[in-house]
Amino acid sequence: MKNSGTLYLIPVNISDAPLESVIPVGNLPIVKQLKWLIVENVRTARRFLKRWDKSFDIDSITFFELNGHTDLTRVGEWLEPLRRGESMGIMSEAGCPAVADPGALVVEKVQREGMKVVPLVGPSSILLSLMASGFNGQGFAFNGYLPIEKGERIQVIRELENESRRKNRTEIFIETPYRNNSMVAFLAESLKPDTMLCVASDITDPEHESIKTMPARKWKNCTENYDKRPAIFLIYSGAEPKEGRCK
Repeated sequence: MKNSGTLYLIPVNISDAPLESVIPVGNLPIVKQLKWLIVENVRTARRFLKRWDKSFDIDSITFFELNGHTDLTRVGEWLEPLRRGESMGIMSEAGCPAVADPGALVVEKVQREGMKVVPLVGPSSILLSLMASGFNGQGFAFNGYLPIEKGERIQVIRELENESRRKNRTEIFIETPYRNNSMVAFLAESLKPDTMLCVASDITDPEHESIKTMPARKWKNCTENYDKRPAIFLIYSGAEPKEGRCK
Protein backbone atom coordinates (compact mmCIF):
# COMPACT_ATOMS: atom_id res chain seq x y z
CA MET A 1 0.00 0.00 0.00
CA LYS A 2 1.53 3.29 -1.13
CA ASN A 3 2.15 6.06 1.38
CA SER A 4 1.04 3.94 4.34
CA GLY A 5 2.59 4.32 7.75
CA THR A 6 4.78 1.83 9.59
CA LEU A 7 3.69 -0.48 12.38
CA TYR A 8 6.51 -0.69 14.95
CA LEU A 9 6.65 -3.72 17.24
CA ILE A 10 7.90 -2.38 20.58
CA PRO A 11 9.53 -4.79 23.07
CA VAL A 12 8.94 -4.27 26.78
CA ASN A 13 11.13 -5.30 29.72
CA ILE A 14 10.56 -8.77 31.20
CA SER A 15 12.08 -8.06 34.63
CA ASP A 16 12.90 -5.18 36.95
CA ALA A 17 16.33 -4.78 35.40
CA PRO A 18 17.28 -1.20 34.43
CA LEU A 19 15.72 -0.52 31.05
CA GLU A 20 19.00 0.66 29.57
CA SER A 21 20.40 -2.84 30.07
CA VAL A 22 17.62 -4.64 28.15
CA ILE A 23 16.09 -2.12 25.70
CA PRO A 24 18.30 -0.59 22.96
CA VAL A 25 18.66 3.17 23.20
CA GLY A 26 17.72 3.50 19.54
CA ASN A 27 14.15 2.38 20.25
CA LEU A 28 13.27 5.42 22.31
CA PRO A 29 13.35 8.17 19.64
CA ILE A 30 11.24 5.96 17.35
CA VAL A 31 8.58 5.34 19.98
CA LYS A 32 8.48 8.96 21.15
CA GLN A 33 7.28 10.08 17.73
CA LEU A 34 4.29 7.71 17.71
CA LYS A 35 0.82 9.04 18.52
CA TRP A 36 -1.09 5.74 18.21
CA LEU A 37 -0.33 2.68 20.34
CA ILE A 38 -2.01 -0.72 20.59
CA VAL A 39 -1.42 -2.21 24.04
CA GLU A 40 -2.75 -4.94 26.32
CA ASN A 41 -3.40 -2.62 29.25
CA VAL A 42 -3.38 1.17 29.03
CA ARG A 43 -2.39 1.74 32.65
CA THR A 44 0.69 -0.51 32.57
CA ALA A 45 1.65 0.80 29.13
CA ARG A 46 1.57 4.40 30.38
CA ARG A 47 3.62 3.38 33.41
CA PHE A 48 6.25 1.71 31.22
CA LEU A 49 6.56 4.71 28.91
CA LYS A 50 7.01 7.11 31.82
CA ARG A 51 9.60 4.82 33.38
CA TRP A 52 11.40 4.71 30.04
CA ASP A 53 11.46 8.49 29.70
CA LYS A 54 9.79 10.90 32.10
CA SER A 55 9.40 13.43 29.28
CA PHE A 56 7.00 11.19 27.36
CA ASP A 57 3.91 13.21 26.40
CA ILE A 58 1.47 10.45 27.42
CA ASP A 59 -1.61 12.61 26.91
CA SER A 60 -0.82 13.08 23.21
CA ILE A 61 -1.03 9.31 22.58
CA THR A 62 -4.23 7.51 21.59
CA PHE A 63 -4.28 4.02 23.10
CA PHE A 64 -6.20 0.98 21.89
CA GLU A 65 -6.52 -2.01 24.24
CA LEU A 66 -6.09 -5.48 22.75
CA ASN A 67 -6.86 -8.22 25.29
CA GLY A 68 -9.42 -10.87 26.16
CA HIS A 69 -12.18 -8.25 26.44
CA THR A 70 -11.59 -6.64 23.05
CA ASP A 71 -14.22 -6.69 20.32
CA LEU A 72 -11.94 -8.04 17.60
CA THR A 73 -14.22 -6.78 14.85
CA ARG A 74 -13.00 -3.27 15.69
CA VAL A 75 -9.28 -3.98 15.24
CA GLY A 76 -9.43 -3.07 11.57
CA GLU A 77 -10.73 0.41 12.49
CA TRP A 78 -7.66 1.02 14.63
CA LEU A 79 -5.43 0.80 11.57
CA GLU A 80 -6.86 3.90 9.90
CA PRO A 81 -3.85 6.04 10.93
CA LEU A 82 -1.57 3.55 9.15
CA ARG A 83 -3.68 3.66 6.02
CA ARG A 84 -3.43 7.43 5.81
CA GLY A 85 0.34 7.45 6.31
CA GLU A 86 0.82 7.81 10.07
CA SER A 87 2.96 5.30 11.96
CA MET A 88 1.70 3.25 14.91
CA GLY A 89 3.17 1.01 17.58
CA ILE A 90 2.14 -2.17 19.33
CA MET A 91 3.35 -3.19 22.78
CA SER A 92 3.03 -6.41 24.75
CA GLU A 93 2.73 -6.48 28.54
CA ALA A 94 6.22 -8.00 28.59
CA GLY A 95 8.73 -9.13 26.00
CA CYS A 96 8.20 -8.99 22.25
CA PRO A 97 4.83 -8.21 20.66
CA ALA A 98 3.12 -10.92 18.57
CA VAL A 99 5.20 -13.75 20.09
CA ALA A 100 2.89 -15.73 22.38
CA ASP A 101 0.94 -12.48 22.39
CA PRO A 102 -2.40 -11.23 20.99
CA GLY A 103 -0.57 -8.61 18.95
CA ALA A 104 -0.08 -11.27 16.26
CA LEU A 105 -3.65 -10.57 15.14
CA VAL A 106 -2.81 -6.94 14.39
CA VAL A 107 0.40 -7.81 12.58
CA GLU A 108 -1.48 -10.32 10.42
CA LYS A 109 -3.98 -7.67 9.35
CA VAL A 110 -1.24 -5.15 8.58
CA GLN A 111 0.69 -7.68 6.51
CA ARG A 112 -2.45 -8.66 4.61
CA GLU A 113 -2.93 -5.04 3.59
CA GLY A 114 0.67 -4.79 2.45
CA MET A 115 1.70 -2.15 4.97
CA LYS A 116 5.15 -1.97 6.52
CA VAL A 117 5.99 -3.79 9.78
CA VAL A 118 9.23 -3.08 11.66
CA PRO A 119 10.19 -5.22 14.70
CA LEU A 120 12.37 -3.38 17.18
CA VAL A 121 15.05 -5.23 19.13
CA GLY A 122 14.35 -6.24 22.73
CA PRO A 123 14.17 -9.09 25.24
CA SER A 124 12.44 -12.36 24.36
CA SER A 125 12.29 -14.86 27.23
CA ILE A 126 11.81 -17.68 24.73
CA LEU A 127 15.01 -16.98 22.80
CA LEU A 128 17.05 -16.01 25.84
CA SER A 129 16.13 -19.25 27.62
CA LEU A 130 16.98 -21.25 24.50
CA MET A 131 20.35 -19.53 24.24
CA ALA A 132 21.22 -20.39 27.84
CA SER A 133 19.80 -23.92 27.95
CA GLY A 134 22.57 -25.69 26.09
CA PHE A 135 19.96 -27.30 23.82
CA ASN A 136 19.65 -27.38 20.04
CA GLY A 137 19.16 -23.81 18.81
CA GLN A 138 18.79 -24.74 15.14
CA GLY A 139 15.67 -26.83 15.58
CA PHE A 140 13.11 -25.76 18.19
CA ALA A 141 9.40 -25.22 18.69
CA PHE A 142 7.41 -23.06 21.07
CA ASN A 143 4.25 -24.83 22.23
CA GLY A 144 2.56 -22.27 24.51
CA TYR A 145 0.71 -23.79 27.47
CA LEU A 146 0.30 -27.52 28.07
CA PRO A 147 -3.21 -28.86 28.79
CA ILE A 148 -4.37 -28.54 32.41
CA GLU A 149 -6.08 -31.94 32.62
CA LYS A 150 -3.53 -34.49 33.83
CA GLY A 151 -4.27 -37.22 31.30
CA GLU A 152 -4.05 -34.81 28.37
CA ARG A 153 -0.93 -33.22 29.80
CA ILE A 154 0.83 -36.58 30.10
CA GLN A 155 -0.08 -37.42 26.52
CA VAL A 156 1.18 -34.09 25.19
CA ILE A 157 4.47 -34.16 27.11
CA ARG A 158 5.18 -37.66 25.80
CA GLU A 159 4.47 -36.47 22.28
CA LEU A 160 6.83 -33.52 22.73
CA GLU A 161 9.51 -35.76 24.18
CA ASN A 162 9.21 -38.13 21.21
CA GLU A 163 9.26 -35.24 18.74
CA SER A 164 12.38 -33.86 20.39
CA ARG A 165 14.14 -37.19 20.01
CA ARG A 166 12.87 -37.91 16.49
CA LYS A 167 13.58 -34.45 15.05
CA ASN A 168 16.54 -33.51 17.27
CA ARG A 169 14.46 -30.51 18.36
CA THR A 170 14.17 -28.41 21.51
CA GLU A 171 10.59 -28.19 22.79
CA ILE A 172 9.66 -25.02 24.68
CA PHE A 173 6.53 -24.22 26.69
CA ILE A 174 5.22 -22.10 29.57
CA GLU A 175 2.96 -22.40 32.60
CA THR A 176 0.89 -20.05 34.72
CA PRO A 177 3.44 -18.80 37.29
CA TYR A 178 1.59 -19.99 40.39
CA ARG A 179 1.71 -23.55 39.03
CA ASN A 180 5.42 -23.62 38.18
CA ASN A 181 6.42 -25.87 41.10
CA SER A 182 3.72 -28.35 40.10
CA MET A 183 5.02 -28.29 36.54
CA VAL A 184 8.58 -29.04 37.66
CA ALA A 185 7.35 -31.97 39.76
CA PHE A 186 5.20 -33.23 36.88
CA LEU A 187 8.08 -33.09 34.40
CA ALA A 188 10.51 -34.76 36.78
CA GLU A 189 8.03 -37.62 37.19
CA SER A 190 6.72 -37.89 33.62
CA LEU A 191 9.81 -37.43 31.45
CA LYS A 192 12.28 -40.22 30.78
CA PRO A 193 15.07 -40.04 33.40
CA ASP A 194 17.72 -38.91 30.90
CA THR A 195 15.61 -36.37 29.02
CA MET A 196 17.14 -32.97 29.61
CA LEU A 197 15.02 -30.31 31.28
CA CYS A 198 15.87 -26.62 31.56
CA VAL A 199 13.89 -24.23 33.76
CA ALA A 200 14.65 -20.57 33.10
CA SER A 201 13.06 -18.05 35.46
CA ASP A 202 13.28 -14.30 36.07
CA ILE A 203 15.29 -13.87 32.89
CA THR A 204 17.31 -10.60 32.75
CA ASP A 205 16.69 -9.96 36.46
CA PRO A 206 20.17 -9.31 37.89
CA GLU A 207 19.22 -10.56 41.37
CA HIS A 208 16.84 -13.46 40.78
CA GLU A 209 17.59 -14.89 37.35
CA SER A 210 17.93 -18.67 37.45
CA ILE A 211 18.61 -20.90 34.41
CA LYS A 212 19.29 -24.56 35.24
CA THR A 213 19.67 -27.57 32.93
CA MET A 214 19.70 -31.12 34.28
CA PRO A 215 18.42 -34.61 33.41
CA ALA A 216 14.78 -35.03 34.46
CA ARG A 217 15.74 -37.53 37.18
CA LYS A 218 17.74 -34.87 39.04
CA TRP A 219 14.85 -32.41 39.10
CA LYS A 220 13.08 -34.70 41.57
CA ASN A 221 15.45 -33.41 44.25
CA CYS A 222 15.15 -29.72 43.35
CA THR A 223 14.03 -27.50 46.21
CA GLU A 224 14.09 -24.13 44.46
CA ASN A 225 10.76 -22.31 44.62
CA TYR A 226 9.59 -21.29 41.14
CA ASP A 227 6.03 -20.35 42.03
CA LYS A 228 4.92 -16.81 41.17
CA ARG A 229 8.06 -16.31 39.07
CA PRO A 230 7.93 -15.96 35.27
CA ALA A 231 9.48 -19.12 33.85
CA ILE A 232 10.15 -20.94 30.59
CA PHE A 233 10.42 -24.74 30.35
CA LEU A 234 12.55 -26.50 27.73
CA ILE A 235 13.06 -30.20 27.09
CA TYR A 236 15.53 -31.95 24.83
CA SER A 237 15.85 -35.66 24.21
CA GLY A 238 18.63 -35.58 21.65
CA ALA A 239 21.54 -34.81 23.98
CA GLU A 240 23.77 -36.88 26.16
CA PRO A 241 22.86 -36.47 29.87
CA LYS A 242 24.79 -33.68 31.53
CA GLU A 243 25.57 -33.40 35.17
CA GLY A 244 24.02 -30.55 37.08
CA ARG A 245 22.55 -29.78 40.44
CA CYS A 246 19.77 -27.78 41.96
CA LYS A 247 19.97 -26.15 45.33
